[in-house]
Amino acid sequence: MDVRVERTRRALQAALFALAREHPLEDVTVADIVTRAGVNRSSFYQHYSDKETLLADALDAAAEQAGADLPTVAEPLAGPPQALFDYLVHLDENAEVYRRELGPHGSAVVMARLRGRLDSIVQEGITRSGTPAFEGVPLDIVGAGITGLALGVIEAWLARDPRPPVSTAADWVWRMLLGPGGSWQQPDAD
Repeated sequence: MDVRVERTRRALQAALFALAREHPLEDVTVADIVTRAGVNRSSFYQHYSDKETLLADALDAAAEQAGADLPTVAEPLAGPPQALFDYLVHLDENAEVYRRELGPHGSAVVMARLRGRLDSIVQEGITRSGTPAFEGVPLDIVGAGITGLALGVIEAWLARDPRPPVSTAADWVWRMLLGPGGSWQQPDAD
């Protein structure tokens, strides 16, 4: 990608992310974004069609910059993977933005982006693990179920006042992902 294009996109993302930490998205205008980014209005529309898509990109970039990649789970682990903990730290540090954008009046684009990311990771993890735990259930249904569960736990955690520590949230998400059996069943070795 052209360096100037990337620089403009990053400036727009950083500007909206900072503004979203200060105000609800509906209160932020394109004029606010371009002023904060130091670019002109036409630059915004050359790169983004709307604020929600820009915010989704900004949240992805902020998570990436924080080193908070969502985990790829190939097999059951004894506890939450570090990547899950790191991602929840990122959510905790930016709780107001995520609470607004994932809540009932939040951004459909942000929620769809996060849901898609989680669903992809879940489906890949289930496929790579070879677990028979979901035998007979289509992979997209398993992915949707686990993704919905994880998002539900994250939303409920972010909504709590006071919000429990990240370690508690990681434990909650992990325990819900494992389900009542405590772990995915591994295929029998023949």
